[in-house]
Amino acid sequence: MAVFHLKIISSRRVFYDGSCHCLIIPGLDGELAIMAQHEEMIAAIRTGEMRLQTEENGDWQAAVVGEGFCQVAHNRVTLLADEVELPEELDVRRAREALENAKEQMRQKQSAREYHMTQAAMARALVRLKEAERFSGAPDRRRNGFGNNR
Repeated sequence: MAVFHLKIISSRRVFYDGSCHCLIIPGLDGELAIMAQHEEMIAAIRTGEMRLQTEENGDWQAAVVGEGFCQVAHNRVTLLADEVELPEELDVRRAREALENAKEQMRQKQSAREYHMTQAAMARALVRLKEAERFSGAPDRRRNGFGNNR
């Protein structure tokens, strides 16, 4: 089984540090799949769903990832993101409040910089709400140790 070393770091914690068979991340131009011996690259990632499989034919685990970067070099992958959360860690109430605040700010006059920051906040809130809804009532998708390396 071909694996690579994966380290996922958010602004608050080391989310994962271990071996991985396949990682799928939301890139700026669509999803990127990374497997062992992937070509070296640095890619920007956008807010969205990240999935990983720690072993071949194993279960897929999902998490919500914020904006950041992913570096692939020498069969090692390092992902740096502002936020990485498991579906059960998502705070739906906080996401709804953030969405309402962003909508209110969009109705007000803003500089170009403020407008883009508000758009990013709205995107983060929408992704959190979408993922929380998708995973509510679903079986625990972090089996096989994913998310336990905090």
